[in-house]
Amino acid sequence: MQDLLNIMRRLRGPGGCPWDQEQTHESLRPYLLEEAAEATDAVGHPAELADELGDVLLQVAFHSVIAEQEGTFDYAQVEKNIVDKLVRRHPHVFGGAGVAGSEEVVRNWQAIKAAEREGKPRSAADRVPAALGALARETKAQKLAGQEKTGRGGIGAALTQAPDTEAGVAEVLGAVVAWARSLGIDAEVALRTRTAAALAALPDETL
Repeated sequence: MQDLLNIMRRLRGPGGCPWDQEQTHESLRPYLLEEAAEATDAVGHPAELADELGDVLLQVAFHSVIAEQEGTFDYAQVEKNIVDKLVRRHPHVFGGAGVAGSEEVVRNWQAIKAAEREGKPRSAADRVPAALGALARETKAQKLAGQEKTGRGGIGAALTQAPDTEAGVAEVLGAVVAWARSLGIDAEVALRTRTAAALAALPDETL
């Protein structure tokens, strides 16, 4: 990791790369999203995943060096934060707590996470990242709202009642997400898999 950080420091330092020197946290947002998405797509293909995770790690180093130069934080702080968090949220491993299974681990994780906020409330919008895919955001929003998981019939009802408008389309998509939840299927992943297969079937572009 230090080699990667040193490379980024050189790229952003005197005599380095003009493009890298111009970047900010804000300008790198689309790259962070893209690299995370590409790493997700590579799951199931070990060689590709190793390469894509390197691109994600580059984004971590890039942001860390920018912050280091701005005097806000550095990579050591990034690493310490996640190490401390993992230890704190796994008292059944690093402390004396006991758990009966993974469900209790999740409950404890959420309770510890809430305690870390020291009682400060978070809005629903803060709990669902805006940068998530639309179907993934809808899934989380439905869970937060305690919305019922509905079967295929919910889609039929939505199709019948929804107007032929943007809001109507959104209503039907919401019903599809509720159906996927009832099946234990991640709607975002399912559609991404289908889209990837459809793209793979298209002919290559010719010059």
